[in-house]
Amino acid sequence: MKSRVQKWGNSLAVRIPRTFADEMGVGNNAPVEMILEEGALVVRPDKEQTWDLDALLAKVTDENIHAEWETEGEGVKAGESEQESR
Repeated sequence: MKSRVQKWGNSLAVRIPRTFADEMGVGNNAPVEMILEEGALVVRPDKEQTWDLDALLAKVTDENIHAEWETEGEGVKAGESEQESR
């Protein structure tokens, strides 16, 4: 499919035909990633993974939960409780 580059404010724009947008899974205001590949502009959906805490916690079971472990943090020394460090 051929199209035209058009001025949009101080930038240039290319319209994405609905059939292309549907196939890409993007809609109005969808985040996209643009890169140049061998002189061609490539537009991809930005599918950065979003995390849902409830969904993640629902996957925790007695079989896959790890044991507690301690680290040395700012103001807390190993073997010392948080209250003792104050």
